Amino acid sequence: VIKIVEDAQRIGIEGVREGVSVVDLDKKVREYIKEKGYGEFFNHSLGHGVGLEIHEKPYLSPRGEGELKTGMVVTVEPGIYLPGKFGVRIEDLLVVEKDGARDLTRIDKVFKI
Repeated sequence: VIKIVEDAQRIGIEGVREGVSVVDLDKKVREYIKEKGYGEFFNHSLGHGVGLEIHEKPYLSPRGEGELKTGMVVTVEPGIYLPGKFGVRIEDLLVVEKDGARDLTRIDKVFKI
């Protein structure tokens, strides 16, 4: 499950760029998780804007509106939650740029047991 969430986040981050529909970006990641057999366990949006408030537009979700614009700060945070067992969510903070995203998160993502 951790690997699926890591890969889903990578797909999401690679999709962040100016002009991308927030609905389409959410859909792309959601479809990947569904293909892996966990679609029903991804029960929140892919991400949201960050500005004066920690949660604000644009919402990267099936009900989101609009497109990403250069300079926006957004999260990409897919997750899978298995009721009564465990959940995994990985979140990065990104600046939208014309041809991609600049990741503001500065922490290693190494899962150890």
